[in-house]
Amino acid sequence: MFEKLRKEVAVLLDRSELKTDIRLQQVCELLKNTVPHYDWVGFYFKNGDKEELKLGPYAGAPTDHTIIPFGKGICGQVAVSNQNFVVPDVKAQDNYIACSITVKAEIVVPLFINGENIGQIDIDSNTPDPFTEEDERFLEFVNREVATILA
Repeated sequence: MFEKLRKEVAVLLDRSELKTDIRLQQVCELLKNTVPHYDWVGFYFKNGDKEELKLGPYAGAPTDHTIIPFGKGICGQVAVSNQNFVVPDVKAQDNYIACSITVKAEIVVPLFINGENIGQIDIDSNTPDPFTEEDERFLEFVNREVATILA
């Protein structure tokens, strides 16, 4: 599944006639609609010079979490650590910001341009402990591809 998705993501992002936000939105929708355990897919980006993340394009239920301070929740922690964060059970996390009572697990992978963490892709799942190393490698690929259109 991920091998086929890699090609589809690359094709979507390569459509330079479309605005960047539209391409990112299409990637979110593709992932949410194709990967069974991806129930919410979105991008957060560093908000200018502020120590916070701002919600970008996403697919899934609307969220109140449009601004996330660095260090808060899984996304805020990744903004500080610059490391992937896989959460098999969100209830086991002290520093978790609940987006929905149905969310059971989350994965957040940072997005780098020239070595600087400028954002991340965030996936929520209503399935307990669904994320594997294959998800991590795939999402790292997605972010590398996204970085090429943002740079």
